[in-house]
Amino acid sequence: MAQDKQNEAKIASMDENKENVSDPGVGLEILQIIKDSQQQHGLRHGDYQRYRGYCSRRLRRLRKTLGFKMGNRHKYTGKKITEEMLSDSRYLLLVLMEAERSWSYAMQLKQEANTEPRKRFHLMSRLRKAAKHGQKLEKLCESPSIDAKTKLEAQAYTAYLTGMVEFELQEWKPAMEAFNKCKTIYEKLASAFTEELAVLYHQRVEEISPNIRYCAYNIGDQNAINDLMQMRLIGGGGNMMAEKLEALITQTRAKQAATMSEVEWRGRTLPVKIDKARIFLLGLADNEAAIAQASNEDTKEHLYETLLSECRDTIQAVREELKAEKQRERGPDADTGKVSNLQFLHSYLSYIKLCTVVKRNESMAHTLQAKLKDPHNDENKRGPKPQDLIRLYEIILQSLAELSTLQGLEEDHTFQKEMALKTLVYKAYRCFFIAQSYVLVKKWSEALVLYERVLKYAKEVQSKAKSIGDKELPDVQELIAEVNAEKYSLQAAAILDTEEVNESPAERPVKDNTPLCDRLETFRLDPALVGKQPNLVHFPPGFQPIPCKPLFFDLALNHVAFPPLDDKVEQKGKGGLTGYIKGIFGFGS
Repeated sequence: MAQDKQNEAKIASMDENKENVSDPGVGLEILQIIKDSQQQHGLRHGDYQRYRGYCSRRLRRLRKTLGFKMGNRHKYTGKKITEEMLSDSRYLLLVLMEAERSWSYAMQLKQEANTEPRKRFHLMSRLRKAAKHGQKLEKLCESPSIDAKTKLEAQAYTAYLTGMVEFELQEWKPAMEAFNKCKTIYEKLASAFTEELAVLYHQRVEEISPNIRYCAYNIGDQNAINDLMQMRLIGGGGNMMAEKLEALITQTRAKQAATMSEVEWRGRTLPVKIDKARIFLLGLADNEAAIAQASNEDTKEHLYETLLSECRDTIQAVREELKAEKQRERGPDADTGKVSNLQFLHSYLSYIKLCTVVKRNESMAHTLQAKLKDPHNDENKRGPKPQDLIRLYEIILQSLAELSTLQGLEEDHTFQKEMALKTLVYKAYRCFFIAQSYVLVKKWSEALVLYERVLKYAKEVQSKAKSIGDKELPDVQELIAEVNAEKYSLQAAAILDTEEVNESPAERPVKDNTPLCDRLETFRLDPALVGKQPNLVHFPPGFQPIPCKPLFFDLALNHVAFPPLDDKVEQKGKGGLTGYIKGIFGFGS
């Protein structure tokens, strides 16, 4: 909120500066404002409701700042923005935020319309309102007081909103024309500015390109389907467009699947009667080609996950059909011992799934190995460790064990030999990284034994690989060279560690935390003493016992003998005549 106020203050100050230097017109960075607001308020995570709330709050702040309120809580009073007000660009921002609020509400309803189809009517109403606000913005920007760049951005923004409306109405030709107009304007703006400023326009062009291709395909351009498939595989076009691309490609493959009737695997021809299996097998080659051409690891990981998800769904469909077939064929001759075509198709799909898991984990392992060898790793962040690679290779070995037990392949000796050989390869890699983890904790003997085991596996693979000739088998020659180098460095580290243990106390560096004041009688090499934090004394100093403060009690009074005070005490005289006579003659004294 504070940042928005600062932005609005900047816009006002820019307007004042432009008036002072006699600038040709008022300007507004329309696309920059939209992108910053969307990224900071929900659209980075696809939260359109949050962005819509932000637009409403910003509109309220703008109206309050400009004194442009639409009445009060009891009565609505409509006001229009006129050209005389355009000396302040915040009036243009007001219209822009109104369009963004309607657009974000439409996108929110589009997400909810997947489960509630009735919301599509409200969606179209909001989208038309957004386009109406866009047209209002474009009309205001036609004023002579607005600069040329803002005029072009307003035209592109209005064309984009208009194209969205036509796109949702499935009016492909008008939608394509609107998107093409938007693309042309942004491309010209990108060419007119420096590379830093042009990045934003290029991103916008990339966003609307899938929409243009989709419109072209629906108009009748069959060549656009290849571009759409590439965009879908790399995740282009955003979440909304991705759903349409998925549906389109599935529909295209379904048409092609009508001509597909069988597939050949391991020397056996299998009839494919399940439509889902046909569609998956048709797209398998395209998916594998896209994975091979992936530009980065994130894209490759996304493609692997997509392929595995489709494969699981297909296997489930075949499994259900297999259960139904077994129920139909129950009888005395049901167990003939021969694997049926449907069961063999299930094994083939399971083979594809498990092989994809192996390739995905192998790709992840290569990425982690590269990061592990990178000397420029950030120490503040947790980098990869050998234990992470051990886990990946364990998953690969588990997948290979499942592959060797697939039904229908028990008697295929060539296949079993291939799986056994691949198992040896990945066992070698797993042993190598287990040894690396032992090296980190200075367990030299255990690491050396594991390195020898790696060499044993690798040499066994090399001796057996020539007879099988599997092209997909990983090359272990590089692993052998790396193990030999690690063995020499391991032996050197072990010798240095042994010498360090056998050094005299005077030569051995200090490894404990004893401060210098406690070991003055012993000479030791301590590099920390000349560093920034020398360990000289105990700090903070430890606690020491001290005598308690004495408490005094007045006990002597109990043992003091006081002198008699009887003679000091005044005695009372006796009464009567006798006493009086004694007093006269002095007998009583």
